[in-house]
Amino acid sequence: MAEKVCCPGPIGGNNGNSAGGFREAVCVHTKKVYDSCRSKECLRDIRVYLTRDAQELINAGGIASVKPREAELLCVSIDVERIQFNRGFYSVDIRFFYRIECEISCVIGRPRIVDGLAVFDKRVVLFGGEGGARIFSSQYIEDGRDVQLRPDSNKPTAVVEVVDPIMLDARVVAPETSCNCCCCALHEVPRSICSCFGGDDLVLSNDGYQLFVTLGQFSIIRLERDIQLLMPAYDVCLPRRDCSNSGVGGEQDPCEIFSSFDFPIDAFFPPQSDKAGCLFTGSAGINDNRSGCGCGNNNSCSGNNSCR
Repeated sequence: MAEKVCCPGPIGGNNGNSAGGFREAVCVHTKKVYDSCRSKECLRDIRVYLTRDAQELINAGGIASVKPREAELLCVSIDVERIQFNRGFYSVDIRFFYRIECEISCVIGRPRIVDGLAVFDKRVVLFGGEGGARIFSSQYIEDGRDVQLRPDSNKPTAVVEVVDPIMLDARVVAPETSCNCCCCALHEVPRSICSCFGGDDLVLSNDGYQLFVTLGQFSIIRLERDIQLLMPAYDVCLPRRDCSNSGVGGEQDPCEIFSSFDFPIDAFFPPQSDKAGCLFTGSAGINDNRSGCGCGNNNSCSGNNSCR
């Protein structure tokens, strides 16, 4: 029995397509997720490589307290490699770069804000399938020769989605103190990362006091591949809103635009809370005036005996 294959084209024609409610079957080039995972991690005691001024501040000693302020994810470096003895699986090596900001209070003087770089490495193994085709493209490159792009090795593409981490803890460790920290040695920093610190040099040596932080992070990691899918389509997507001769420099009357705005009633009369009411939540039996008039009491009150 011959296999029935749907082909791109109008629905209900002679091309084998038959479906109700759709106009045609279209071939779409997109990304398919082959494998993914999510992560909720507590990154305990990560070394912060401080700027030179901040390192001199904590080396001076006399630190009373360290307060975590902000952690910003600057960049993520991703490397995908095929696993030799497990066909279709790939190792995804990820390096996260964070800008850490803390408030250090010394015994003498006002609190100071210090910042530095923290790095965390992570590896996951995901399924990405196998493909032997080499991919070429004629996509135009600005300021480049008008030639085809170099062939791709047809590896899956790794995508990492991360929200900015949560600062959970920060502490300064003396040079002679041993810690159970994530001491990932950092010997060099990419130039693009260094520019995030205003051109200040980062101290990468292990001499002097060191700052460690604990971060909470949520992330999603997935492997994708290019794929062509045959999908049903209702119609072409045509915008319904007309934007001609509108906006800055347009011919639309500004007063006409203003007349379409609603009157801001809440700006003049702020809405009351649904929980607004009598502040006294006890019963009439424990009312101070013992008059039987209180919150939660159905007796009517007159004069100055109402709850306040």
